[in-house]
Amino acid sequence: MEINLDGGEKLILKAIGLGGTTISGKQLLSRCEGGMEEAEFVSAIRGLLMMGYILADKQSFHDLHDVEVSEFHVNSGYARDLKEALDPRLRKERKDKRDRRIRRQ
Repeated sequence: MEINLDGGEKLILKAIGLGGTTISGKQLLSRCEGGMEEAEFVSAIRGLLMMGYILADKQSFHDLHDVEVSEFHVNSGYARDLKEALDPRLRKERKDKRDRRIRRQ
């Protein structure tokens, strides 16, 4: 599965971290400070939630206050694909390994 992310989504995912730990909305906002406008940030959060790439304890986000009082983590089912989307070299390495296995058979 190939995931295409825009710059704001990448910033948010890197700020949350792909290790499966939970981050508070306050921490997320402080890590992303200055990276995006409020509307763009909230829109990126909504998009990541709708796609299921991140999970939150709250489902409705209208402004930064809603983000601030929530907790977020990356959906572990998408973690590998998201790592590859953030670093395309990983996708190439995984494809190369798969090709070598197929050729050996």
